[in-house]
Amino acid sequence: MSEPENRTRVYLLDDEESLQRALLRLMRSAGFKASAYGCVDDFLATDIDKDAACVIADVHMAGENSLNLPDQLKQRNVELPVIFITAYDSAVTRDKVRRKGAAGYFRKPVDDQALIDAVRWAVREQP
Repeated sequence: MSEPENRTRVYLLDDEESLQRALLRLMRSAGFKASAYGCVDDFLATDIDKDAACVIADVHMAGENSLNLPDQLKQRNVELPVIFITAYDSAVTRDKVRRKGAAGYFRKPVDDQALIDAVRWAVREQP
C-alpha cells in the first residue's frame, strides 16, 4: 500500500445499507480511509476532509438529489471529485453527470478494480 493511499479519504453516499457495507470493505481493502452516509444531507453535515479525498455518490437516493452535490460542495468552497454510480443508467443521466463535471460514472454492479482505479485517478487529479 503506497503512502498516498494511506491518507486518501473516500466518502460513500448510498441509501442502500448493504451496498454501503460492500463499498466500505472494498475501499478499506484498497487502503483508503472510508466512511458512508445514507444521504447527501448527512454527508454535508460532517466535517469534510478536503485533502486527498473523493466522493462516490449514488445518483438516485432519498432526500437531496446527489446530482446537486458538486454545486453544493463548491458553495462550501470544498473542491472534491465526485464519482457517480447508478442502477438506472440512461443517456439523460449520463448527460447530467457529465455536465456536473463528474470524475467518473459507473453502472451498478460496479467493477471493483475500475472503481478503485477511478478513485486513485480522481485524487491524483485534484488541484
